Amino acid sequence: MEFLLQNSVFRMACSQFDRTADFLQLPDAVRERVKWPKRAIAVSIPVRMDSGDVRVFSGYRVQHHLTLGPTKGGLRYAPDLDMGESAALAMWMSWKCALVDLPYGGAKGGVACDPRKLSLRENEAITRRFTQELIPFIGPQVDVPAPDMGTNPQTMAWILDTYSTHIGHSVPSVVTGKPLGLGGSAGRNEATGRGIAFLAHHAAHQMKLPAECRVIVQGFGNVGTYAAIAMAQYGSKVIGIGDVSGAIYNPNGIDVVALRQFVDSGRSLAEYTEGEHITNEQLLEQPCDILIPAAKEQVITGANAAKIQCRILAEGANGPTTPEADAILDQRPEILVIPDILCNAGGVIVSYFEWVQGLQSFFWTEAEVMDKLYRILTHAFTQVMRTAEEKKIPMRIAALSIGIRKVSDAKAARGLFP
Repeated sequence: MEFLLQNSVFRMACSQFDRTADFLQLPDAVRERVKWPKRAIAVSIPVRMDSGDVRVFSGYRVQHHLTLGPTKGGLRYAPDLDMGESAALAMWMSWKCALVDLPYGGAKGGVACDPRKLSLRENEAITRRFTQELIPFIGPQVDVPAPDMGTNPQTMAWILDTYSTHIGHSVPSVVTGKPLGLGGSAGRNEATGRGIAFLAHHAAHQMKLPAECRVIVQGFGNVGTYAAIAMAQYGSKVIGIGDVSGAIYNPNGIDVVALRQFVDSGRSLAEYTEGEHITNEQLLEQPCDILIPAAKEQVITGANAAKIQCRILAEGANGPTTPEADAILDQRPEILVIPDILCNAGGVIVSYFEWVQGLQSFFWTEAEVMDKLYRILTHAFTQVMRTAEEKKIPMRIAALSIGIRKVSDAKAARGLFP
């Protein structure tokens, strides 16, 4: 699978893994087994468009390992999605699940398309054909997809229906992130954003930062929206928000709920008038207490890592910080990095809750879900902090070392099948 190294995001994931494997002193044979994906699947998805033309889309699904249980991970619909990015995200998901003690391996995938430029019928057709191609490789005990960028509960409902029709009976546990009426879990839609805000607030309290922390959120999709709303509910002041159209900055604070309603009405953040319009690059460098990159990978780089002015970097996105940026941040002890595999783990934790509820046909209240989520996040955060302090290593290496060690130990215990 050396071809995956042609992708910069996968090379970044491998760089993080290699650095951590060096710290753990993993033998070469163990490294090779733990590092490379178990399966990398590429499919063609022919779809008749509303125009009557037939277009063929590319679909991907990477399953990193199945040592601890079925694989788990999102489906992303994005124009630039490829196998390498899917493999990197699957690898990170493996370490994330192991870190928070979920019985999963990591997976990721999706379709190279722009869902915003497709009709509802075209999105449904793509999803159903993609699901049909993946049926031999997904299932409640094999691989359980979930929503990600460009997908949502409706996407999961189409997958559930397509898979169940093929099997012959309803299989709600084949996906998570479903609508509540189809066996979804209370709190799943908000889980990633709320989890990010919970950990950022928890860290701020431990660092004795002001009660009214200044917060900047880059990314205003599902994750960024709920993170910003939750931070405001904790009493913080959200002073900057960015999305694909640009960024808005207001040191006096932004009404996040009003801004969300404005964007939901069909207007872009670039049209909002309650603040100064700046670029997303400028937004990342504004002074604040908590910076939450919640958009895409590789936004904090060697070029801007020395310029960010925060006390807590809470990584809401997957892979927002490059290895070059890590080298700079490692020399800035005033900044606490809450690494992505810990910070945004709320989504997969509540997906696990949904999977368990689906298997048992026994459902929990939102209060029960959130209480269980916060308990797991608190334990994982404490474990990572203790490891970082005792071993005198960066938070990212501490988090990765816990996850990678659990996976490598499980593989060693199961042995190597002839």
